[in-house]
Formats: sequence, C-alpha cells, structure tokens
Amino acid sequence: MLDHAQVLHVARLARLELSDDEVGRMAAELSHVLDHIEKIRELDLDGVPPTSHVIDVVNVLRADVPAPSLAREVILAAAPERLNDGFGVPSPGAA
Repeated sequence: MLDHAQVLHVARLARLELSDDEVGRMAAELSHVLDHIEKIRELDLDGVPPTSHVIDVVNVLRADVPAPSLAREVILAAAPERLNDGFGVPSPGAA
C-alpha cells in the first residue's frame, strides 16, 4: 500500500491539495489501481498487438467533399457590423 508521503508526492505532481482524510482514501484507491496493474503484468501478452481502443473505431463523419460556399453578400448580410469585405469586430479591451 502506498504510504502518506507517496500520496502527497503524487498529489503535488497533480497540483492537488488533499486533506488528511483524502490522503488516506487516496492511498487505498491508488494502491488498488496499482494492484490491478500488477495483475495485468502477470499476463502473457506476447503476440497481442497494442491497441488504442477495445473495439474497432470507424470514422462516423461524412466524407470531406468540396462544395460551393455561400456567397459573401449572403454571409455578410447577417453581420452586426460590416467592415470593408468582412465582419467588423471590436478591438480587444474596447467597451
């Protein structure tokens, strides 16, 4: 089981401030996670390819097909303020 100092070290790396009760709880929880990692290390994983997902992930987005854009005049018609051929926006810090 992780000791008090080890939990505080991990908390400092994560920029977390923990109470004494939280340190005790985290020691138990982190130790539990480390126990699971040790069980995984016992498995014979030779020949098992590394994966990033446990299931096949397929791109669900539509194909990126070029298409005509809306006309500039149509887009700029909705602009609250127009500046030359674009949108007018306030300068940073302007009220």
